[in-house]
Amino acid sequence: YILFIWFCSVCPTVLHSLKYFFTGSSGVPNFPEYVSVGLVDDVQTDYYDSITQRAVPKQDWMEKVTGYLPNYWDRETQRCQNDQQVFKANIDIAKRRFNQTGGVHIVQVMYGCEWDDETGVTNGFNQHGYDGEDFVAFDLKTKTWIAPTPQAVITKHKWDGLPGRTEGLKNYLTQICVDWLKKYVNYGRSTLLRTELPSVSLLQKTPSSPVTCHASGFYPNKIMLFWRRDEEELHEDIDHGEILHNHDGTFQKSVDLDVSSVKPEDWGRYSCVFQLSGVEKDIVTKLDPKVIKTNWGRTEIKPETEIKQFPTVVVLGTVVGLLVLVVICITAVFICRERNNGERRVSFFNTIQFLIVNTPACDTLSTVCVL
Repeated sequence: YILFIWFCSVCPTVLHSLKYFFTGSSGVPNFPEYVSVGLVDDVQTDYYDSITQRAVPKQDWMEKVTGYLPNYWDRETQRCQNDQQVFKANIDIAKRRFNQTGGVHIVQVMYGCEWDDETGVTNGFNQHGYDGEDFVAFDLKTKTWIAPTPQAVITKHKWDGLPGRTEGLKNYLTQICVDWLKKYVNYGRSTLLRTELPSVSLLQKTPSSPVTCHASGFYPNKIMLFWRRDEEELHEDIDHGEILHNHDGTFQKSVDLDVSSVKPEDWGRYSCVFQLSGVEKDIVTKLDPKVIKTNWGRTEIKPETEIKQFPTVVVLGTVVGLLVLVVICITAVFICRERNNGERRVSFFNTIQFLIVNTPACDTLSTVCVL
């Protein structure tokens, strides 16, 4: 429920992101009531929870921020302690709105910004969720709040009635957040601006199963992975997987091809193509039965090499590890990104810092308020 290749001829253009995730919970035994996590380009940079009561860096290069602000971590600790109290109050408010009493309840928040280092285009987002459902989100273009559920309408009217805060929030998401993102990217450039190519494997569980093209070990995550026949990209009989994290900071992705209707003599016309932003040469893997890794008799798999032969196992281990990290850090925050007509849409499940619990109205510089 809660919920290698190294080479760097040219640094790729990347859509950089700065995101902060906050989770307040009640009724969850042996788990912090409040957790805060920061990520730059999906790399965890800081952490705080209500048990440790201290904001700490998770990357060595994040220590550089104290050269710019010596009291940075003390300031972050104070902010998190304040937010912790507000999240506790917001859970009580949400429970009253939904006519709930006991049980497990979770308030989730995500805010941050994105910056394309090639075009200079930026985007910002501030989103809230309650018990795994969208609650309220900030529309940057209209500077108004969107309430997808009736219980959030009160919050929408309350926050829409604070024009000074909405202006300050827009300024934060489009200016201040982007400036900090650029600083963080510069601090961690040796990590965040690196380029790594993946290993690409073809996998098939049974003779009637789809053939999976699995790319693992690439960085950054601005990639294209697709099947094509001859020189034409395929869109039918294709199932795209999500980009997932590896334990070493790289990424993995898979795309399935349904071969049930493909004639044996036509297999050679199919190939899997991996493209990495900033890298001119594609990695092309032909659909060849001889190179497909299976567990149904084509290749004898020895126990000690099973993990190496079957990246699916690696995928499972990585997913489990990622889920543990998510539980520890943000209690099942899930972000789904889709591309619609070239625009990025970030699904809710999130929001932004709040003010102190006793604050009746929002400060114009705050990114979050009492519901």
